[in-house]
Amino acid sequence: MSVVIKTTNLTKVYGNQKSVNSLNMTVRQGDIYGFLGRNGAGKTTTIRMLLGLIKPTHGEIEIFGENLFNNQKEILRRTGSIVEVPGFYENLTARENLLINAKIMGIYKKEAIEESLEIVGLQNETKKLVGKYSLGMKQRLGIARALLHYPELLVLDEPTNGLDPIGIKEMRRLIKDLATERNITILISSHILSEIEQLVDHMGIIHEGNLLEEVSFEQLRKRNRKYTEFQVSNDNKAATLLDGLEQVEYEVHDEGNIRLYSHLGQQGQINKMFIQNDIEVTKIIVSEDRLEDYFTKLVGGGTIG
Repeated sequence: MSVVIKTTNLTKVYGNQKSVNSLNMTVRQGDIYGFLGRNGAGKTTTIRMLLGLIKPTHGEIEIFGENLFNNQKEILRRTGSIVEVPGFYENLTARENLLINAKIMGIYKKEAIEESLEIVGLQNETKKLVGKYSLGMKQRLGIARALLHYPELLVLDEPTNGLDPIGIKEMRRLIKDLATERNITILISSHILSEIEQLVDHMGIIHEGNLLEEVSFEQLRKRNRKYTEFQVSNDNKAATLLDGLEQVEYEVHDEGNIRLYSHLGQQGQINKMFIQNDIEVTKIIVSEDRLEDYFTKLVGGGTIG
């Protein structure tokens, strides 16, 4: 799978403050990449650098395998974006707004506007003035504008900000469809884990300008799944007994400790099986870790939001 975005030691300094510090990010083709961090962590600054809106103090940005600042015009032709709340002429309709943007962008395909409106589900709302749109509709119109030139990469900065639960759900579905049905690579930033955890393939976690971790969401889920941990006198024998169970999933976490990811709630029966087979069980721990707990630990207390 080819790499769409790659940053090397990307740094942005404002005065004495490092807003982004030596960030190394990799976004692969076809992925939905979640860029997660508290407000003020450096997400928007990073995105502005990726879009060429501000220049880095140090470091490099490669998009589609090319240096951004050596071939910015061509790269941005292949990139769509929403940074913060999209602005429109509120006394015009959605179609009229997109027509103005299409002319500015040099897009001459008449069908581009209608296709973009249909993709975001606004094809039946084109007679209404944008000033009467809900925030969710304006966000979808922003994505329609970003799709006018058929981009291969879509960069979305906090696209669910201020949306109600229904708007958030609609936005999630739209983003997922763009990735799966149109094979658009998507970088989406957020400060709220629950809003993007159902979407992303990979995730980068930024805190105080530093990229703390870059990990696939499957790895993250596995690492933070609930489990029952048994401290046993003979982990080899215990593992052999567990192999005899149906649909069992476990790992020998370290010597004498077995983490059982399946058969949750059955620790009593498992404990009895071990004892009946002369395996001493000295401790049973039921994990209650959640992904939110993991992020809290990673960023050093408090909450992501």
